Amino acid sequence: MNIDECIFFSLNSTARKASKFWKQSVSELGVTGVQGLVLHALLEEDQITSVQLGKRVQLDSATMTGVLDRLEQSDLIRRMADIQDRRAVQITLTAAGKEVTEKLQHRLVEANQNYTRNLNDQELKTLKDLLAKL
Repeated sequence: MNIDECIFFSLNSTARKASKFWKQSVSELGVTGVQGLVLHALLEEDQITSVQLGKRVQLDSATMTGVLDRLEQSDLIRRMADIQDRRAVQITLTAAGKEVTEKLQHRLVEANQNYTRNLNDQELKTLKDLLAKL
């Protein structure tokens, strides 16, 4: 099999290009691409545990801890002990985090539109359906 025919090569190449595109879209907001996705997930559901957040954005606990450390140092999130479970940590956006996240929301929509601009609506739906199926 030629490498250009390999699905893993195609997916990896596309994922790297998409990641670079997203990273460039959010860099002027002072966050990385991964941090941007974590903040966006918190916009959808604030005050969730770090475990729930890690599952939502599909990051392992070690990676999630590092991302949360940097977001906390930047005063974009706050960690608080979970009242119902002392072993759990609740993650919440700070006022500064909410500000950045509102800007991120616009960037996410814009970046999605720009990155997929060569696809018509049906092609985009098919792509999303196929990716979900994989």
